[in-house]
Amino acid sequence: MQALATRFGAVRLIVAAIGLLAIGAGAAAVFAGSHAARSRKPSPNLVSLDPGTQLAANRAAVKQAIAGGDAEAAQSYAESRKAVSGHTKAPNAASLATAPSPGVPSDAEVRRELKILERGGGARAPGGRAILLPDGTAQAPANAPDVIARVINGGNQIYNFPYIWGGGHGSFQDNGYDCSGSVSYALAAGGLLKSPLTSGALASWGDPGPGKWITIEANGGHVYMYVAGLRFDTSGRSGPRGSRWQTAQRSNAGFVARHPPGL
Repeated sequence: MQALATRFGAVRLIVAAIGLLAIGAGAAAVFAGSHAARSRKPSPNLVSLDPGTQLAANRAAVKQAIAGGDAEAAQSYAESRKAVSGHTKAPNAASLATAPSPGVPSDAEVRRELKILERGGGARAPGGRAILLPDGTAQAPANAPDVIARVINGGNQIYNFPYIWGGGHGSFQDNGYDCSGSVSYALAAGGLLKSPLTSGALASWGDPGPGKWITIEANGGHVYMYVAGLRFDTSGRSGPRGSRWQTAQRSNAGFVARHPPGL
């Protein structure tokens, strides 16, 4: 009887030892997996849309833009010019009447690109309001004047371009645009501006009050506009390459409403 008890005791010890070995192996596997996960580098193609992350990555660019006067740069995913130096530049066609400078395309090239913009962006949306398409571009309404279609098509050229403080002011042809550079580009594409304006200058441009087709909301710190009911704004985008065209309305408090004469 004592020998049988001893035998069962040995069996229990063996089972316990096997259990301990299994637990140890599992813990080692978990540790190895977690260590590999911590050491794994994030995908270089991963773009975080978290505002906090973007602000940390572009803090200097945001500070520069805020110091320069754009009160909403932190909501516009501001980036440095160096960071987006490889981004494509917008078409020269928006440089409607700017003085020629060395290196710019020939007059024939500019006229050819201008004709693309003057087509009004192709198809029109039914009704009297512009619509936001799935790709982030806008479509002019069917009953809008051609100039409105050209403004919308101009906005479509830079709808997801980076935000760069001062972008679009040295030249309409740029690889990034700030708030007033964006609005100026679209207006110039419609033939309504001959040179870029700051947000403060746009606050006194044109006629006072809302327009039938275009309403510019401007002050010394920011500018955006509504074109055929659709908002065109660097602030409030979904990310650094989010569309400037937005369906959401926003508070106009503190802004001055202006519009192009007759529009």
